[in-house]
Amino acid sequence: MTETRTPFVGQSLPRREDEALITGRGTWTDDITPPGTVHLAIVRSPVAHARITGIAVAAAREQPGVVAVFTGEDLAGEFLAGIPTGWPVTEDILVPDHAPLARGEVNHVGDGVAVVVATSPTAARDASELVVVDYDELPAVVDVEAALEPGSPLVHEQFGTNHCYTWPLAVGDVDAAFAEADVVVEGRYLQQRVLPSPMETRGVVVTPDAYGGGFTVHTSTQVPHFVRDILAAICGVSDTKLRVVAPDVGGGFGAKLNVYAEEALALVLARRLRTPVKWTETRSEHHVATTHGRGQVQYMTIGATRDGRILGMRIRLIADMGAYLQLLTPGIAVFGAFTYCGLYDFGAYDFECRGVFTNLTPTDAYRGAGRSEAAYAHERILDDLARALEMDPAELRLRNLHPAFSEPRTVPSGVAYDSGDYEPCMRRALELVDYDALRAEQAERRRAGDHVELGIGIGNFTESGGLSPSKVAAGVRLQSGGWEAATVRMTTAGRAEVVTGTSPHGQGHETAWAQITADALGIDPGDIEVLHSDTMIAPFGRDTYGSRSLAVGGTAVFGAAEKVVAKARQIAAHLLEAAEEDLEFAGGAFSVRGTEASVTIQEVAGAASLAANLPEGMEPNLTADYHFDPPNFTWPFGTHICVVEVDTETGFTMIRRFVAVDDCGRIVNPTIVDGQLHGGIAQGIAQALYEHATFDENGQPTSATMADYAIPAASDLPAFDLEQRVTLSPTNPMGVKGIGESGAIGSSPAVVNAVIDALAARGVTHLDMPTTPQQVWRALADAAKVA
Repeated sequence: MTETRTPFVGQSLPRREDEALITGRGTWTDDITPPGTVHLAIVRSPVAHARITGIAVAAAREQPGVVAVFTGEDLAGEFLAGIPTGWPVTEDILVPDHAPLARGEVNHVGDGVAVVVATSPTAARDASELVVVDYDELPAVVDVEAALEPGSPLVHEQFGTNHCYTWPLAVGDVDAAFAEADVVVEGRYLQQRVLPSPMETRGVVVTPDAYGGGFTVHTSTQVPHFVRDILAAICGVSDTKLRVVAPDVGGGFGAKLNVYAEEALALVLARRLRTPVKWTETRSEHHVATTHGRGQVQYMTIGATRDGRILGMRIRLIADMGAYLQLLTPGIAVFGAFTYCGLYDFGAYDFECRGVFTNLTPTDAYRGAGRSEAAYAHERILDDLARALEMDPAELRLRNLHPAFSEPRTVPSGVAYDSGDYEPCMRRALELVDYDALRAEQAERRRAGDHVELGIGIGNFTESGGLSPSKVAAGVRLQSGGWEAATVRMTTAGRAEVVTGTSPHGQGHETAWAQITADALGIDPGDIEVLHSDTMIAPFGRDTYGSRSLAVGGTAVFGAAEKVVAKARQIAAHLLEAAEEDLEFAGGAFSVRGTEASVTIQEVAGAASLAANLPEGMEPNLTADYHFDPPNFTWPFGTHICVVEVDTETGFTMIRRFVAVDDCGRIVNPTIVDGQLHGGIAQGIAQALYEHATFDENGQPTSATMADYAIPAASDLPAFDLEQRVTLSPTNPMGVKGIGESGAIGSSPAVVNAVIDALAARGVTHLDMPTTPQQVWRALADAAKVA
């Protein structure tokens, strides 16, 4: 009889990654300085748009410690191509050249113009200030809507337009739906630019190998495999000669889901100088040279019957590309196309996105990319519709939710969500926050004339996680995501090593992957090592982003472990002189049904390693590779509710309570789920109330330091009341979905809806993010003038 045990999956095991990090024993890219390292400083454009008419480098070259100074022209022959985009969403998309150092023209503040190489970072930075660049300044365009107007300055003159692409999606007859509707509501919502602001800025160290002609690249990245493959292509280095390692990474949030000019520069200069080359980004550089998030103008129209049944929805997006197309820039807005319909069931849907160039830093992925923008828009317009119908916003939502489904269901945007049970999730959030009591309190405070208004905001959402199937329908030419790889191998001593193609930067993969493997193999998680983030150790992988790690990478680990068990079963049957079908496997042991005969998987692993007594033709060792390519995205969902108090005399907003009920399928480690939600909700609140990357009319950043760009501290945030529900996904054998971005998706609409709900009785029914005290006070003053 085999022993049963409590599964490790579902337990809040302590994160094994944390001890080194919280005791200062982590290894960050900036900690790595091989002997003989030289340091880079990038000379960056101080203007948003100009022709380069001359670069004088002689004074910089003469400075102590300076090894070399290079311009874009000097290094042009080192590159086979510029920095590519990996997501050309249409056949006719306009893709500008993006050289690692600008040649002839700069297109945003922070565009790299020259690079100084010196024996210390301070010497490189000091010398970089002596590089004199002559600029013939050109008109700049910074407003994404103005960029489409006739006569607007052109970011890339050779295109004759700032229009990058148009991507449409239509399902059903929206015009007919609006004609049938009793109420049609329109809204214009802004997704302001935000800065990712990880604790660790970007950094890269490239070391030429002592022999063999290869290079080791240490870089603070979410995507070491992409870095290897793309650097190999643009720098003319065989991918077999590049080892890319992501050491400990101090935050990514999408900004490190990219391959950057500085990584390419470091590689070609290490090749040219035959010495280790290092670059560490300053915080000021991060504000202008690392990709920004969001940046959209959203036009929404929704039609409904008088009793609140939604009939149709139209979305028109104008998406700010910035000056260049980074790895995923064109696709971020398009990626949200499938979730603007949210959790709601209706018949007609019409989406169009126009990508537009501006003379600003490129945009790209930011936590919740595309889906956060979608949830914000559909939840904002639902509140607007509720006001038009004079209906409670919670009741309006409940009337339009999809019914429960456990198999894929086609939604208004034409894609199939994997599974969902939305109403119990939303009703539980309403119960937790005591919604009816809050509405009663709100009414009483208004009757009493309280100058501190109470507001309640709802953020329902779903997201396309598990990024993603290699083959995607609906016209999305996705060139990232796809499969994920894993290897599980048992040692002679009966322990296990897991090699994963995912590359964690705070998600807890080492802990969660060990839990998955431990349950599959029947051994203790402490006997499992998880190896990752090094392309020499894990040569195949598609890395970490888009809430894909568990649903795709974790499933690959599960599949590899199952293959190990299948091979072990054959060996166990041989050792026990029994038929495979007569064996039971539980608690880490194979037993012959109805007898006391058994053998542990550790004993099987030892026998497999010694290979002295294996079935005929059986190869030694217990090891297996598995590649998982999901059949669909996963679609986690949830309801976030924010309760605020807004002081109408000062405009100050205080979050009194924040409740989130999320469904991410089967949960591997509840504490990790809570941690991911905490971080995501904090970022959503930050966008709603605090953060905004601003520029003047000439493209000069006006929030280029932490003194000007407001990021909330922990003391600015409330406690979060979190609960989880479980609706299994049919897309993978574990039934998991993903949670890494959910907090950032549901929170910002909940917060902004709450602020507007607090002020609506005073005539303020629209605010754009961030809803700062200044903006709230001015809106109240303007509403008072109208009244």
